[in-house]
Amino acid sequence: MTALIYCPFPDQETAEKIGATLLDEELIGCINIGAPIRSLFAWDGERGEGTEVPALLKTNARLLDRVVARLESLHPYDTPAILGWNCDAAGAGTQPWLDGIGALHE
Repeated sequence: MTALIYCPFPDQETAEKIGATLLDEELIGCINIGAPIRSLFAWDGERGEGTEVPALLKTNARLLDRVVARLESLHPYDTPAILGWNCDAAGAGTQPWLDGIGALHE
């Protein structure tokens, strides 16, 4: 089964650096880094806003918790917004590709 993780980063350089680390550690198969987005948020009882860079990371379901924990440890925010979920379906070529991720961790 495949899994996806959504996570915003403070900038593209940080997203690329952390994505490269997760790829090197064989925890993900891909990171898609988007264009900057405007974020409006509530935090510690106050409203805030800023610019962030969204990313979607692809992995397999058996590594999901490990990837989320590692991403949280690498992320520069004190409390990063990291959301991960298992996918109900994947393409015929996508499933075997992501199933092969993480052989080092078995």
